[in-house]
Amino acid sequence: MTKKNIPDYKGRMLGIVTLTITQVLIGAIHVFSGLLLLVFENLSGVQATFAYDIYTLIFGVLVLIFAFYLWQGNKAGWFGTVGVSLLVIAVDSLAVLDLPTVPGVPKDPAFAEIGYSVLIIGYLFTNHIRKKYLGSS
Repeated sequence: MTKKNIPDYKGRMLGIVTLTITQVLIGAIHVFSGLLLLVFENLSGVQATFAYDIYTLIFGVLVLIFAFYLWQGNKAGWFGTVGVSLLVIAVDSLAVLDLPTVPGVPKDPAFAEIGYSVLIIGYLFTNHIRKKYLGSS
């Protein structure tokens, strides 16, 4: 049986490279946005709350931390990324359904964020990725 030629970058699968880059961009955008919202509460007429500002900032920091751990091949990166993705799915689903959630969470990007989070979880639960991060479970 021959081993498949899977493209990689510095020994990392292309999917992990792509996911890490995407997560770093998303994390950086959220950290920057969270800081801007905290400093300029009425930024361009965006209706945000202090709770949403803090949520955005913490979300961005967590995404950056777990992206680093993913890049390092650390189990914490896998668990953290899955956890943050589940949190996004829950918070955005509650917002879409007009149920109590973090005050100020916008509904417009919710479907895209939910879809992206489902894709991340689906990818991280594929056999080869799960085995890479969690061992032979």
